Amino acid sequence: MWRDDFLREAYRMVRRNGGIAGVDGESFAPIEAKSVDRWLGELSLDLRRGTYQPGAVLEVKIPKKESGRFRKLGIACIRDRVAQTAAMLILSPIFEADLQDEQYAYRAKRSANDAVNRAHALVNRGFNEVVDCDLSNYFGEIPHARLMKSVVRRVSDGRMPSLIKAWLEMPVVAKDGGGGTSCRARKERKGTPQGAPISGLLSNVYMRRFIVGWKRFGYAQWFGAHIVWYADDLSIFGRSSARQMLTAVERMMNQLQLPTNRDKTRGLRGPQESMKFLGYRIGWNYRRDGSAYIGTRPSKASVQSLCRKVSEIESCKYGLMDSQEMVKRLNWMLSGGSNYFHLGQVSPAYSAIDNHTTKRLRQWFCRKHQVKAGKYVRFSNKRLWNDHGLVCLSPKTKNLPWA
Repeated sequence: MWRDDFLREAYRMVRRNGGIAGVDGESFAPIEAKSVDRWLGELSLDLRRGTYQPGAVLEVKIPKKESGRFRKLGIACIRDRVAQTAAMLILSPIFEADLQDEQYAYRAKRSANDAVNRAHALVNRGFNEVVDCDLSNYFGEIPHARLMKSVVRRVSDGRMPSLIKAWLEMPVVAKDGGGGTSCRARKERKGTPQGAPISGLLSNVYMRRFIVGWKRFGYAQWFGAHIVWYADDLSIFGRSSARQMLTAVERMMNQLQLPTNRDKTRGLRGPQESMKFLGYRIGWNYRRDGSAYIGTRPSKASVQSLCRKVSEIESCKYGLMDSQEMVKRLNWMLSGGSNYFHLGQVSPAYSAIDNHTTKRLRQWFCRKHQVKAGKYVRFSNKRLWNDHGLVCLSPKTKNLPWA
């Protein structure tokens, strides 16, 4: 880990990802002003001597798709992020040999869209009995002792597990400062900060236990079932009763000390009952001639979530923002959404987002310039797209086969 080439590559990756400063307040600018080589040299020396000690994690809340709900994200200091990324560069190839084909998250040449395509293909092939499993706070419930057993089985250097254990037990400081410092992970011996560079790898290592157990206990053959797993989203597609599969899943999750959300975990039969997976809806879609087919499309909650983010950007508190900066922010968000939501029947979703975005941007321009009459002439959709450069999603569907 302390080699110059590993640390330099780790710093480049962390720098590219950006992110806010941790609890120590250190950002990239003073590091680069001081000298990156000198900063990395000090980190390398601490790692080599064994004097490296991780700092606390800054906890921020990220809004979920459901209005009023938040996901806790742990932001480590830049120093810890670089150290964890260097460890990940070494550990990823080691554990990659053990990870299962059913695991799509945090792996090279695999993506969430690949997982959605796999789920869609399974339903199309007749694996219609589906278990849609929702794990309650998966990253926060991973038991340290069992996770470390999976780590030491493949890592012989005793210093690496010690570092991983220290990262798992880092204290947490809430961003607003109201909750003070929490040492929950150290006291309860469970959880890994979601957002830390190494958390994705560790979550894959632990979930491998479930997938391997599902096969070795004979459930895969008994139910004729296939697993699709991405981060904390788990779906199982089989030909036997979804209720029986759900019972087996809950039994195994209890053994792994991973609680399931009973309100959201359910068994269903597709495609009559549509399922939600990674922001997509998989079920019956209809062509213009009225014929039906099993397909994917952005879920209603995903479209509403993106529209809600657009409304937040164009709220009154940004009234003094430069017009070009406003359009730039909107375009960044719209382009990101279309880059992900490009599978299946996306035309209705694109049209709804375009209508909402132009409406909200028109209102923002009218407030900014105090326009009370003629707003649809001065800020028509065409002018917003052509003159102000706002991205229009609907034309992008021309290159998508099932838009």
